[in-house]
Amino acid sequence: MKLEVLFFASLRETLGRSHESIELPPAVSTVAALREHLCARGGEWAVLQPSRTLRAAVNQEMATPQHALSDGDEVAFFPPVTGG
Repeated sequence: MKLEVLFFASLRETLGRSHESIELPPAVSTVAALREHLCARGGEWAVLQPSRTLRAAVNQEMATPQHALSDGDEVAFFPPVTGG
């Protein structure tokens, strides 16, 4: 499954990127599993740890950690409060 992952606000600054296209293994099928998969990269990716409060949207709709992902989805991660 291939996704477009977007990072906003402090996440973008910490990771040094605003987006990434990623090919996922079959076991990564939910928003929570995606966070864990990215966090497992280590280093600055620890910013996505499940213990941190982050919001997620799938295809521009707010999503829970259990939200199922589909090929071609756009997933955005952002802190709970972002300024504009």
